[in-house]
Amino acid sequence: MIGMNIKHLRKKHGFSQEDIAEQLGVTRQTVAKWEANETLPDIMSCFELSKIFSVTMEMLMFTDFTNSGTENPDEKDGKYIFGISKVGERGQIVIPKKARSVFEIETGDRLLILGDKAKGMAIVKLGSIPNFD
Repeated sequence: MIGMNIKHLRKKHGFSQEDIAEQLGVTRQTVAKWEANETLPDIMSCFELSKIFSVTMEMLMFTDFTNSGTENPDEKDGKYIFGISKVGERGQIVIPKKARSVFEIETGDRLLILGDKAKGMAIVKLGSIPNFD
């Protein structure tokens, strides 16, 4: 499944095999072998591919993108998996491009950070809360 996912996501994002190979530091033939299911990418290549395609590694390996009609099968219900962000030294996080696009978050927007120790955190764009701006 991973081979057809790499091929599907590569084409969906408009990349050639050479583009992907260059970004990963492998040959075009290596990418072609992955797509043909002749070989499998190593774990670091999977990690980098997941970042390139803005999907989780689990989605890259186990989601059938060719039949789902969407990056995340739950998107039609308004639910998304945007991937993983790493917290920087000073507590900063990078919100994935697709999340910024879906929720129309732009440079300079103010975000409200909510938290519940038992349930986790949430980020809300202030402009989306009536009378809160």
